[in-house]
Amino acid sequence: MAKADQIKALVRSHGEGDDTRFYAVAMQVAAQAARNGHGKFALELRELVDRAKERSKVVALAPGSKPIPIAQPRGELAGLLSVGYPDTRIANMVLEEDLNRRIDRVLVEQRQRDRIRAHGFAPLRKLLLVGAPGIGKTMTAAALAGELGLPLFTIQLDGLITKFMGETAAKLRLVFDAIQGTRGVYLFDEFDALGGRRGIANDVGEIRRVLNSFLQFLEMDDSDSLVVGATNHVKLLDRALFRRFDAVLEYALPSKEIATKVIRARLSLLDTSDVDWPDVAAATESLSHSEITHACEQAAKNAILENTTKVGNDDLVAALKERRGR
Repeated sequence: MAKADQIKALVRSHGEGDDTRFYAVAMQVAAQAARNGHGKFALELRELVDRAKERSKVVALAPGSKPIPIAQPRGELAGLLSVGYPDTRIANMVLEEDLNRRIDRVLVEQRQRDRIRAHGFAPLRKLLLVGAPGIGKTMTAAALAGELGLPLFTIQLDGLITKFMGETAAKLRLVFDAIQGTRGVYLFDEFDALGGRRGIANDVGEIRRVLNSFLQFLEMDDSDSLVVGATNHVKLLDRALFRRFDAVLEYALPSKEIATKVIRARLSLLDTSDVDWPDVAAATESLSHSEITHACEQAAKNAILENTTKVGNDDLVAALKERRGR
């Protein structure tokens, strides 16, 4: 049977993801078992190793099927991508019904992508999110990754865009190679910096070339990854971009009804029996989801510091108005 050193080697190689070493130690255990007269166990162990190797080959051949472990990308990609595994879910968000329905449709098509592709169609996977700051665009990308169990890669535009001719396009190719090789959700935040309209007054040749390269890469991309662009300035985007995305999701400031749901959700662990909800809803006008959330947190902390769990109506309204005045 396996010696203590072999068991430790098996655990160590598994933890480090070293399949070659893991299989080699397992075969050593099988050989030792055979020598000690445990022929049936040795045979079963060899068969298990052989089947595991075959499965590894199949997975390795499947394009984009192996998400990388939660670690920063290495080499040249280190300055271009940051990565994490969000635990955000759609249920954590408060969205308008139509927007929620469209995001759910993306998830349905992603979960059934093999069936869709088998019939010659492509699932929704290239998304453009537009709207004011703080209304859920970045959180949507995190929720998509969380729902699908995928890593969220955020493209670092400050590392991508340089002043040197041709260098940005070369870095962009590296990003799209990663999109092809590792399935995930890839977020291009502040997308207008990359996809601004060609021909505007302050346009420069390098940015035009970068945009042309991005359009070509996006059009050629047939991976299983989700590519998400998010912008606060939709009017700055080149019109050619819209044809390259499968769906454009528009985010608006929350209605009074949605704002009330956001507040109730954020203060759900506190006593809100003194809150005048129509009064509070009126104070949310022109505020984003993020601003409303911050106001709730301020009112909640005020209550906690006063040694109570009851949120005061005046305190909450004042926090909302303060956010609106900024």
